[in-house]
Amino acid sequence: MTKNFSKTVGKLFATAAATAVVLTSLMAADVSAQAFGQTRSQEGRDRGQYIPGIWVDPDGCEHWVMDDGAEGYMTPHVNRKGIPVCRRGNLCGVMNTDQFFKTDSFRIHKAGRDRLAQFFQGSTAQAFIITGHTDSRASDAYNLRLSLNRANAVAAIAQQSGARIADVRGYGERLPAQPNNTAKGMAANRRVEIICIQ
Repeated sequence: MTKNFSKTVGKLFATAAATAVVLTSLMAADVSAQAFGQTRSQEGRDRGQYIPGIWVDPDGCEHWVMDDGAEGYMTPHVNRKGIPVCRRGNLCGVMNTDQFFKTDSFRIHKAGRDRLAQFFQGSTAQAFIITGHTDSRASDAYNLRLSLNRANAVAAIAQQSGARIADVRGYGERLPAQPNNTAKGMAANRRVEIICIQ
């Protein structure tokens, strides 16, 4: 009985020692971050100072930051599908991709580039989130890639026009505007949405 008790006590001391090492390293990392005055998610954008208040990430999600560097989300970050739910922007443009891109292409024709440049130059938004969408005719992987490439093509024109892009996303067929069971519905789903962050 004494042997079993000794083994149990020995295991408890070993576990406690390992836990102490882990806690010490975590505290050292936290102290190191505090020494440089960095909040974790701002990744140095705060220039070494704790700036209490609220900041907005590229998804439009609000974060609170206290003067000791502690921070957290103001609202839930994503829904069950992993899609941001805390955007603070307004949908300010929907491009039917049939009017801007050829089938299976993400190159925008010249007239489309000119229209987009005019839109971005005339907007009063602080930043934009660009999201690409497709119908359901191809594979999920193909549609995700095509929608992201088309969103990136629009974002490139926005940046050339002097606009700030907060984020670019390709959702493929996952967020249909209408059911994909008619030609009209599929055409409505082939789109790039421009979300304006004010």
